Amino acid sequence: MFRINSRCISCGTCWQFDPAHFASGGDTAVVREQPEDRPALHQALLALEACPVAAIVASPEQRRERPASGFPVAVAHHPCGEVLYCGWASKRSFGACSWLIRRPEGNVLVDVPRWSAPLARRIKTLGGLALIVLTHRDDVADHDKWARAFGAERWIHAADADAAPDAERQLEGEAVLPIDEALRLIPTPGHTAGSMCLQLGQQRSVLFSGDHLWWNREQQVVVASERYCWWDFQRQIQSVKALLDLDVAWLLPGHGHRHAFAEGAWRAALEQTLAWVQR
Repeated sequence: MFRINSRCISCGTCWQFDPAHFASGGDTAVVREQPEDRPALHQALLALEACPVAAIVASPEQRRERPASGFPVAVAHHPCGEVLYCGWASKRSFGACSWLIRRPEGNVLVDVPRWSAPLARRIKTLGGLALIVLTHRDDVADHDKWARAFGAERWIHAADADAAPDAERQLEGEAVLPIDEALRLIPTPGHTAGSMCLQLGQQRSVLFSGDHLWWNREQQVVVASERYCWWDFQRQIQSVKALLDLDVAWLLPGHGHRHAFAEGAWRAALEQTLAWVQR
């Protein structure tokens, strides 16, 4: 039987990855429902593996059913690359998500998980890492270990660069920067001075938003949070407006739920968010 122990920091890692079995209980996560078959058990065991503080406990019998492949797991497909969730969340990033983009031009890690030798071996079999994009200062975690292990270049915005001073590349200013034909760095200052998003593709794109935006599953809205803004919320609102004309199919945040948007739904969702925060 699964249970939550006293280590829980209520970061959301478990219920964002596996909302069928875990939920927020306020100050701690709770087990919403026990898994009843092997696929459900494998999903819950992956949530256990992802937890940054080992707060999920399963019985020895359940742990013996641990899936052989583990993380990363596929979450979205785009003509420019397959996107996988890395799990192995870091307490230093308060359980933030890390995403792997698999593509022929070289794999990209968007924010980083805690260092994990098993995960590193798995990523190596998937083609390794060419680039690491750090969306903002909060979620850099073990970036130095991942960069050294794969010889990957790191991107961070200059305004947040003190969080990763050895990063090989820095984005300056607020102009969009194409890394190549499929990847664009979009400065979105507000949550932090150096917050930025990564866009994969320009048609029906995947937007990796860090802590700039996320999806609220319960209220079915895109969230730009003043409560969790560490720098300048009025600037964050302007950064939200700058994303209105994008054609986004997937929103993949650092915290909060990911979400798939129907064609044309992205702009309407952001307009709803802006109407709320500016009221």
